[in-house]
Amino acid sequence: MNDLIILLATSPAVFAGVCLVLGLLVGSFLNVVIHRLPIMMEREWQAECDFARGEEPKTLPRYNLVTPRSACPHCGHQITAFENIPIISYVLILQGKCKGCKAPISLRYPMVEAITGLITGYIGLRFGVSWLTLGAILFSWSLIALTFIDFDTRLLPDDITLPLLWLGLLFNLNGMLGVPLRDAVIGAIAGYLILWSIYWLFKLIRGKEGMGYGDFKLLAALGAWLGWAALPQIILMSAVAGVIGGIVANLRARRGLETPFAFGPYLAMAGWASMLWGYEIADMIGIMR
Repeated sequence: MNDLIILLATSPAVFAGVCLVLGLLVGSFLNVVIHRLPIMMEREWQAECDFARGEEPKTLPRYNLVTPRSACPHCGHQITAFENIPIISYVLILQGKCKGCKAPISLRYPMVEAITGLITGYIGLRFGVSWLTLGAILFSWSLIALTFIDFDTRLLPDDITLPLLWLGLLFNLNGMLGVPLRDAVIGAIAGYLILWSIYWLFKLIRGKEGMGYGDFKLLAALGAWLGWAALPQIILMSAVAGVIGGIVANLRARRGLETPFAFGPYLAMAGWASMLWGYEIADMIGIMR
């Protein structure tokens, strides 16, 4: 075991390769989280509504991140371990089609695996064996899941955003990320209050909601990880990217420019970029950090 640790610590390429493989495996699990967590939330909400109406909650088959086994939505063919090897199964074994009914499998699945693997490998190569690497990897995995869930459903689940916030404070408890705990706590508070204030100001002026509460919690989590000084560049980058992305998406879908769109992914991407290249970005756009 000691020899393995020494090898990983002294061989950046080997450590990055291990991180890459780990990221591919986790990416496969993130696909499950992205698909199932919103369904689990919907079932929970439905049960709460039934209880509020005084009705007996419907008895449904057990459904969580583990049960039931993954299966084709068209024919019900259960995915075997051999068919679930990240990227390899999709490209070489299944060739993008269900083994049972030959229905096409979304390119989303290998894309999430590849993104997660490449990001994890890059972090391992950049930071080496350190607490910063562990924190950056967990941070990145959470943001990947939140990004795709928000794109699909315009939801940012508390089951991810709240643990992410507390995890950021925990990593900064002893300065493991280089952010003083005081700055992390202020960042969490300010992150929430900034978007909360914008939300209510917009609602008072326009009479309707401009964003969801999940966005407040996500920015609070980013503040907990990166500190209050990172918030201006995160807000600026996400706002610019969000406006451009929202206009392009609505025009491509031939919808009105006031149609709601997911803002969480832009916050997530800005937060991730700030963790890895925050000072370089701050120098480039002229923001003090």
